[in-house]
Amino acid sequence: MGAITDFEVKAADGGVAPLDTWRGKVLLIVNTASKCGFTPQYEGLEALHRKFGERGFEVLAFPCNQFGGQEPGDAAEIASFCSLTYDVTFPVFAKIDVNGPNADPLFERLKGDAPGLLGSKAIKWNFTKFLIDRDGRVVARYAPTTKPDDIAADIERLL
Repeated sequence: MGAITDFEVKAADGGVAPLDTWRGKVLLIVNTASKCGFTPQYEGLEALHRKFGERGFEVLAFPCNQFGGQEPGDAAEIASFCSLTYDVTFPVFAKIDVNGPNADPLFERLKGDAPGLLGSKAIKWNFTKFLIDRDGRVVARYAPTTKPDDIAADIERLL
């Protein structure tokens, strides 16, 4: 199997975004939502992005509306919300499915490489996080309840 950075994903503008752009960086890939109880984690994700960004770290956000309809907006609304509410400067991609028959291939791979509790592959809720090393390998999966700051030491070790 190749690296996570071999994937292409859909950009917020509908175009194709090759993850190869971030080859050699430590990544935190997160399925997000704007109207979720965990939405304030955007603030912590942005703090990680600013703290470690110059050292080769990037947060990549993938909005998803599969959990309680908590991401109803279109790409422009999502981008505006993230920017105006949380001053997000990391990339926010097109809205995707993370589970089911239309699940994005990137998330199928992430779930396969880092199953959840008891080997479950399904993503249970918004703000599930996957930490990727510089070689494009999934090294950890974090539950939605895991605060971004609680991941800082793991990011530090990979940098």
